[in-house]
Amino acid sequence: MTPDIKTDSQTGASMTGRELPPTLAPLRELSWNYWWSWAPDGAEIFRDLDSNLWQQCEQNPRLLLTQISDLRLTQMAADPSFAERVQKLHERFVAYTSETRPWPKLQLSPRITKQNPVAYFCAEFGVHNSLPLYSGGLGILAGDHLKSASDLNVPLVAIGLFYRFGYFRQRLRRDDWQEEQYRENHSDELAVHEVKDADGQSLVVEVIMRDRKVVARVWRVDVGRVQLYLLDTNVPENEVTDRLVTGHLYGGDRETRLVQEMMLGIGGIRLLEKLGIEPAVFHLNEGHSAFLTLKLAHQSMQREGLSFVEAANRVRERCVFTTHTPVAAGHDEFEAALVEKCFGDWPQQALSLSMEEFVKLGRVNGDSQEWFGLTPLALRMCRSSNGVSKKHGEVSRELWRQMWPNVPADKVPITSITNGVHPQTWVAPLLRRVYEETVGEDWVERSRDASVWAYGIENLSDEELWKAHQLLKQRLVAFIRDHSFDARLARGESEAHIEAARTMFDPKILTIGFARRVAGYKRWDLLLSDTDLLTKLINDSQRPVQFVFAGKAHPQDQGAKQVLQKLLDWQRDPSVRQRVSFIEDYDQEIARQLVQGVDVWMNVPRRPMEASGTSGEKVAINGGLNFSVLDGWWLEGYDSDNGFAIGDFSELGDDEADLRDAESTYRVLAEEVIQRFYDRDEEGMPRLWIAMMKRSVQTLVPRFSSDRMVAEYVERIY
Repeated sequence: MTPDIKTDSQTGASMTGRELPPTLAPLRELSWNYWWSWAPDGAEIFRDLDSNLWQQCEQNPRLLLTQISDLRLTQMAADPSFAERVQKLHERFVAYTSETRPWPKLQLSPRITKQNPVAYFCAEFGVHNSLPLYSGGLGILAGDHLKSASDLNVPLVAIGLFYRFGYFRQRLRRDDWQEEQYRENHSDELAVHEVKDADGQSLVVEVIMRDRKVVARVWRVDVGRVQLYLLDTNVPENEVTDRLVTGHLYGGDRETRLVQEMMLGIGGIRLLEKLGIEPAVFHLNEGHSAFLTLKLAHQSMQREGLSFVEAANRVRERCVFTTHTPVAAGHDEFEAALVEKCFGDWPQQALSLSMEEFVKLGRVNGDSQEWFGLTPLALRMCRSSNGVSKKHGEVSRELWRQMWPNVPADKVPITSITNGVHPQTWVAPLLRRVYEETVGEDWVERSRDASVWAYGIENLSDEELWKAHQLLKQRLVAFIRDHSFDARLARGESEAHIEAARTMFDPKILTIGFARRVAGYKRWDLLLSDTDLLTKLINDSQRPVQFVFAGKAHPQDQGAKQVLQKLLDWQRDPSVRQRVSFIEDYDQEIARQLVQGVDVWMNVPRRPMEASGTSGEKVAINGGLNFSVLDGWWLEGYDSDNGFAIGDFSELGDDEADLRDAESTYRVLAEEVIQRFYDRDEEGMPRLWIAMMKRSVQTLVPRFSSDRMVAEYVERIY
């Protein structure tokens, strides 16, 4: 039986501390649900209230409604056309949230219902940049998963952590060295509801770790029809150290990481129990939540008197696991002594296992010197495991084949579902309108059917697509100039360098984007292996090129920071500084500007280390072209007419691979990308380039949407 759980909004807490005019009152309800962030005209309505304040608030509707002036608020309330837009958006929201039927073409198991949903666990969620609980690709993927689950009306709840300081904000010193800054997340400024029990008290869960009780309160985030619950240990009952269990995303030492993962997995199961939710399926999105399987086993042993082996078999039938990491070093591992310190006697008390037996669950082959790994634990305790692209599935089978020593590598039980992106989140509003006019108002639903989508895009004229793209590119250039000017001013750069930002970049020039985490295997320095040649290409008098970069180095990765410093130093060179820009503090909003405005998206990971990648998929829905190594999703998406390939299928030693891929990058860039872009007809139109843009939209959008991805999880995995 589900207890009477209330949230702060249901108990009368005010969102803004002010009364909104009647014509704008629906904005209060809309601002509480992140549906607005992907709904047509959703973000635009909040922006149009006060565009400058919207940017200052970092696109946070709650802050906007709190800080907007009375004069501006009443002006917009008295604007009949704006009031009508608000009313229509609210009507669509009510209709959306009232719909109870799943997408008709979805083959949903009868086991999965509102009473018995999918429980989706992840360490980070990138729902929107105004909810900064993500660091990069994993979180963005999780956010898109929730949105598509909502759109398809899949019964799903999500479990994560509320990080007090989130992930770091990137700031660059005058000497181009990255520094990290942390800003505290204040719940009263975010669209998060505190969950309360039937007595109106804060709902809490307790987890024993490091031989003491740690309490976590609960927040709820509404993502369309999906609820995301977040555990937060920053409560007075906890010791100072324990209040920081949910302090920083991927911060602290190994012990901090371990207790975070205990809270996510064990605390998450206790939370679902308190909420009265009995999931039909538990989806472990990456290994961070793998301890949930042990808590489920404990529950079965308590309720049914089973042995651990019997309980583990029951648990296995209910759990599925997605791995996102193609190298062993990227998977969380802990020394046995640290596991014992954090768990204490829980394995013996709850599971009737000795510490050695407990630690063995997280070892590949049981060697007593081996560390405890969360991925082996998840593989061992889940009935289904998958990578996030076909190639990644193959790599994962080879990586973990020792767990099945008598099984050939191709028979190792790890399959794959290729990642996708949420179309409505990432498409530019301008192109959304184009798709509505050419494909149909139901273009999103049509995009779920590849044949119907391809036929619809045939109606899109070259002129219409190119005009829309040029407008988005002009917006990107203005964004780069504005962002660069502000960043240089804040760093106290020379007056000449600050003023130069006002005229940098040219919307007529081929613009290439490169944005991702600064890490060794992503090879940020590959493009700089021949700066003389690159400078020559950038400054070609007839066919110039310009590059925009963005990305963060991990705070402890000094080598990555040095690579970034080298790039930033090079961009200061007078010969390239007007055509090369690095955008500081990469986040979802910056990503949106880039993927919607660039001509080309470049990606040069070292094969086969790109598990999937999704940024290029976001570019495709906006008509941009990919220029990438054949790895991850691009290995499946590339057909020679919808983008450009770097290198081939060879998997060589690092040095040899870097040399060959650098040569291929420069050659393909000069002989194919640049030539094709500047090949114009008598009307000044790059017809062959536009044909590739249309082919990219036709072939990639249906295959690499998160709607397809979630449907595949529902039908194949759940």
